[in-house]
Amino acid sequence: MPLQNRVLPDGTLVAIPSRGTMMGNRGGRHHDPQTKCLLKPYPHSKRWICCRLSFKDRQRSVWGDSYTELYFLDEVTALAAGHRPCFECRRARALEYAELFTRQTPHTANWGPPRASAYEMDRALSSQRQQTHPLRSQMDALPEGAVLTFQQDNEKIFAAKGPYGWLRWTTDCYKPLAMALPSTVELVTPPITLAILGSGYKPEWHQTALGRSTHHKY
Repeated sequence: MPLQNRVLPDGTLVAIPSRGTMMGNRGGRHHDPQTKCLLKPYPHSKRWICCRLSFKDRQRSVWGDSYTELYFLDEVTALAAGHRPCFECRRARALEYAELFTRQTPHTANWGPPRASAYEMDRALSSQRQQTHPLRSQMDALPEGAVLTFQQDNEKIFAAKGPYGWLRWTTDCYKPLAMALPSTVELVTPPITLAILGSGYKPEWHQTALGRSTHHKY
């Protein structure tokens, strides 16, 4: 049986066979290593990160005695769920994310280190995770990688790909959008991450999203 370790864009953990293209965790162990059952679906830990599937040839026993490994379709999914790049296995991307985060929160640049710390980013993200947010801009102004939902339904999740382009998110791949998005949509991606995407951060996409956007103008 598959473990309950795949992350949906809204942060929910589900059990499906496919692994995805990125790994991560939510700080610490939140499963029983004997029964392989999730003990804390929504742990209080604020450190939610997104990692590479492999790093320095390390081998792990998934859901063993160490932290609870989670998996994402891609980085777009991880960012929507409120995770950030890992400073160890994805250091260059993590530094880029942190620098753009600092630009969006000027108060952190006025004292202490010139770049926001992991603690500061985790604290800000924790208040915006696992909830939808009102859309405060036109849909065609959203940056690539923004994720929206229609009626908070996991079957109605869409990601912005290119100008005016939208793809339907599924657990295994992205699919061309066969309809125009309704006007009553909500933002899944945390606002702070949305601002970072708008500042130039380019998330890693699942291969099915590359070159497969369907265009609708509003």
